[in-house]
Amino acid sequence: MNVNAFRLPVVSRYVNMTFGMKRITDPDALLLQGAADPTRLSILRQLSRDDAEVCACDFNACCDVAQPTVSHHLKVLREAGWVTSERRGSWVYYRLREDAVVRFSVIAGELGALGGPGTGDGHLLMVIQPNA
Repeated sequence: MNVNAFRLPVVSRYVNMTFGMKRITDPDALLLQGAADPTRLSILRQLSRDDAEVCACDFNACCDVAQPTVSHHLKVLREAGWVTSERRGSWVYYRLREDAVVRFSVIAGELGALGGPGTGDGHLLMVIQPNA
């Protein structure tokens, strides 16, 4: 698979910055922003563990939120390019997109290539702690 050919769906109105801020169009930033929520990260973790399809009704246990909230987060993940869905009757099944996982690995590898403590190359990615 050519990871440089990775394309996300059209820019989502749900995965962008708040009103009045510059709209994010970078596919890598959209992918990362889609995963940057504790509930969505829990959903991605469950999908990666199950290595198959998961029914939308089965995410309540991992997320500890109501079903409408789970549905919202699944929609954000779908629009960010993380998951695909398939409706079967009244149920919707989700699975991770392999190309999104590969692209995420490439992004993480690029950041890792900056080096870290003890690498001797002088490039460090500083950790920024949020204000409490």
